[in-house]
Amino acid sequence: MVYETENVKFPSPSTLKQDKEGFSPNGLSPGSESEYDINMEMDVEGNFKIHSTTSIKNISTDKWEQLMFYFIPNMFTETNSYLEKPSNVKVESINLDGKTVKFNLEKDTLTVPLNEKLEPNQNVVVDIKYEFTLPEKGLRFTKNENNYFLAQWYPMIATYRNHKWNKEAYRFKGETYHTAFSDFKIQYKLPKDLTIISSSDNDRYPSERTGVLEGENLKDFYISLLKEPNVIQKKTGDITIRVFRVDEKKELHKEISEIASEAMNYFQDTIGPYPHKQLDIILDELGMEYPGVVTAGSIYNRLESPEHLKRTVVHEIAHQWFYGVISNDPYHDAWLDEGITTLATLLFYANQGNDISFDEELFREFTLPVNLPLDKYSSNEQSNYIYGKSASMLWKVFRKNGGELKAEDFLENYYDHYQYKEVDTQEFVRFLKYYLNLKDDVYFKDWILLENNNGNLN
Repeated sequence: MVYETENVKFPSPSTLKQDKEGFSPNGLSPGSESEYDINMEMDVEGNFKIHSTTSIKNISTDKWEQLMFYFIPNMFTETNSYLEKPSNVKVESINLDGKTVKFNLEKDTLTVPLNEKLEPNQNVVVDIKYEFTLPEKGLRFTKNENNYFLAQWYPMIATYRNHKWNKEAYRFKGETYHTAFSDFKIQYKLPKDLTIISSSDNDRYPSERTGVLEGENLKDFYISLLKEPNVIQKKTGDITIRVFRVDEKKELHKEISEIASEAMNYFQDTIGPYPHKQLDIILDELGMEYPGVVTAGSIYNRLESPEHLKRTVVHEIAHQWFYGVISNDPYHDAWLDEGITTLATLLFYANQGNDISFDEELFREFTLPVNLPLDKYSSNEQSNYIYGKSASMLWKVFRKNGGELKAEDFLENYYDHYQYKEVDTQEFVRFLKYYLNLKDDVYFKDWILLENNNGNLN
């Protein structure tokens, strides 16, 4: 289908930045606010003892009768196709405002009934003591040889909306947890000879055996513990880029540090300031983004080409803006951070002289909209929608409305309007239509399900 476009005058980026009255960004409320104060101890055998204290505020309009957490370590306690050795998890006790309470833990859902209803704007403090070991060959939460990777390792309070806890079932493909921006303080005690890498800007190399990690306005808090890793450090402006590796491919890792520096410069110049003082790249895990940390180059994927590894690193770096600062629900709107991040990655490579092109025929057979919940896609087609079709169609909009420069300007203004806010599909489309001065929804008919089209794709 060929779309006819009106001759319109595009608002300039400078005008948009100044004209906040002309467009008011409507971020979604997370319904809950939280601060985490966690004590973590690890012994020489890899046993972790955690005492997590979370202050939670009800910022919804409802009275709460219970709290709901993601407790993802519990998903790795049984042997399945992903695991070589399962983890051990034991929740010892949970206290509410100092009083011991009963709880229910089923798969990754931890439910804590409240002694009294929590009114809007009231707080509750939850103390959770638990122990765990990491599974071997797990999924992001895993132990590989002498290295420990702690993704989603603490009880994470869910968001609350539409009069219920926004907690979906864990899936082994895609990000199925959604959390609000929170502040963290982590006190740790480790065995010797482990390097701690985390979402905090105040971890140091080489690591101390004890210390305190802190972070503000983070979506989640990642920690890895590596046994005597190799490291490359590079300064890019005020940002320290550290590449940690466990193999001896020194030349490749140097190339990765170089392209990471180029990507950091491009994204800061094009989108906006990087929100941390450090960027840590860990080359021993599946490709994934965390605040201040990206992982790539799993030791279990030896067939990954150097170019694919570099592209994965660039993609995960772009997520520091689109996920790390502009939030979206990765279960219900996975295309937003993945599609926009894929587009930003393509723009980076275009800036280096590569062509932005998609085989549009490739996605014609994928007839579903890109903004369905993850459970509406088959496992083998999910990525084609949330990465491929979404980025292809989004680029098509810009290709017909100003091209690469317009797309870059859009990312800058999108970031300026929505940093530390949560966006859903409807809000993203509202801003994109405003920015490009689109008069109707014709550009979105074939790939986005909008509230005003009665659930039908034309």
